[in-house]
Amino acid sequence: MEYFVYILASQRNGTLYIGVTNDLKRRIFEHKQGFVEGFTKKYQVHLLVYAEKTDNIQAALEREKQLKRWRREWKIDLIEKMNPIWEDLSEELP
Repeated sequence: MEYFVYILASQRNGTLYIGVTNDLKRRIFEHKQGFVEGFTKKYQVHLLVYAEKTDNIQAALEREKQLKRWRREWKIDLIEKMNPIWEDLSEELP
């Protein structure tokens, strides 16, 4: 099974959210439609700007915790290495 650690943003350099899922397309759809009560709905954080894939749930959960502890500037650097213009990557999901 595949697992994804992902970062959502409200806009470029905006509010960030980090999560883990085993179905990235479904989870992003839920965020965009407002099905998920809480932080992402309240702050309109729904642009997929970064994602990593692994086949190990424990590795995914550890990576999520690691990224959540990172300084904001490190998260922005990570995003911009993969996605320099903060494009919504959800449109490229199969």
